[in-house]
Amino acid sequence: MPRVIAIDFGLKRTGLAVTDPLRIIATALDTVPSEELLDYLRTYVTKEAVDGFVVGLPAHLDGTPAEIAPNVHALIEVLRKTFPSLWVETVDERFTSRMAQQTLMQSGKGKMARREKGQLDRISATILLQGWLEGAGRKG
Repeated sequence: MPRVIAIDFGLKRTGLAVTDPLRIIATALDTVPSEELLDYLRTYVTKEAVDGFVVGLPAHLDGTPAEIAPNVHALIEVLRKTFPSLWVETVDERFTSRMAQQTLMQSGKGKMARREKGQLDRISATILLQGWLEGAGRKG
């Protein structure tokens, strides 16, 4: 079964996670500079079978769109045009950053390791994707 890639988009960095081929578990994949995201994804999908993308949709606690939401919507359109044979689905990412921070704190890693923001982005994407796998939105 093809993999699914989760995207936790940021203006500077984007966290990525991927499912295993059986779509049972999500694993952190990488953190890439956002301007290099499409090139990274093009390369990845030529090496691995990918079915689609799960993109985190940022919102405030009250459900209103976050300031970065228009950028995420623009990314979604670019993904659909660049990868027309792959589906794109969005998920609410309101609590993923907080959960990622808690995960890092509980991991026992030192303060310097926890400051590496790319790690937080990867963990956020992994949490986002694992939630999607466990939820009703699961495709395939």
